Amino acid sequence: MRAPYAPAPVRRVAFVDSRVPKWRPPLDESGLRHVLERITAWSPLDFDAIFDDCDAAIGNQPPPEADTPALIERLRSHLKRLRAIVVAETRFRPSAELALLVERGHHVQTERLADDYQQAVGLARRLAFLTSDLVEKLIEDRYIKDVE
Repeated sequence: MRAPYAPAPVRRVAFVDSRVPKWRPPLDESGLRHVLERITAWSPLDFDAIFDDCDAAIGNQPPPEADTPALIERLRSHLKRLRAIVVAETRFRPSAELALLVERGHHVQTERLADDYQQAVGLARRLAFLTSDLVEKLIEDRYIKDVE
């Protein structure tokens, strides 16, 4: 005997509208695999590392000569990722100041690493000042949240 309040069984009917095209994924298998690889390889910006590297370049003491090439590469990487944040945002045009920082970043980022230690320190400092200015402007323009 059935309980008086039990719901009646539901009969499901498939509805197919021939006017609506069948959904297809936007990418093929290799495209989806590429997206998956990019997402799994992604790491968030480490602002502590950015600020530590900027401090190492523009602090009271110049960076040790042996550490300068690696410091410059890390600063270039930070700058590249920060510039990508601005370029990736297509809904809004960057402010004139932000666009100038991005353009300057491109030029400084592509400078050749000099063999002379003093010139290498100069490049590290230019990268660090530009990276620091870009972080401040990205926070001010609300591209990224304020960091401590």
